[in-house]
Amino acid sequence: MWNSLWGKILTTFLISMVPIIELRGALPIAEANGLSQAIAIPVAVLGNILPVPFIILFIRSIFAWIRHKLPKLDGVITRLEERALKKSGKVRESVFWGLFLFVAIPLPGTGAWTGALIAALLDLRLKKAFPAIALGVITAGIVVGLASAGVGSFFS
Repeated sequence: MWNSLWGKILTTFLISMVPIIELRGALPIAEANGLSQAIAIPVAVLGNILPVPFIILFIRSIFAWIRHKLPKLDGVITRLEERALKKSGKVRESVFWGLFLFVAIPLPGTGAWTGALIAALLDLRLKKAFPAIALGVITAGIVVGLASAGVGSFFS
């Protein structure tokens, strides 16, 4: 099944939902598996965007529940929050463009998951944060898609 067209699509979709890997990892894998960029980019973008509203709406409650039920993980949660807030400087200056750029520029430690976590920790409303993050994911998808297809070599 995984070698079929639908298997490759599902693989790309699921990998793009994984924190840290996100679409930055899913698109090169899709390319290596022979999935066309015309299919891979929209699938990875949708997979990467899907968790964003849930992160923005529920991550603080999830963190509180983890701290209450699994106090040994408090340090891990605190480090995640501190790391996200440390990267939130540009977002605080200009919410839309800060979030957009943070998510759009495909560098380690950036992306939809961290952008959504920053939005949640800064108490940004979903209707304000989601468009910036979604546009950032789309932009990152295009950039990474072009790079994984070899177009990025023209810019070096």
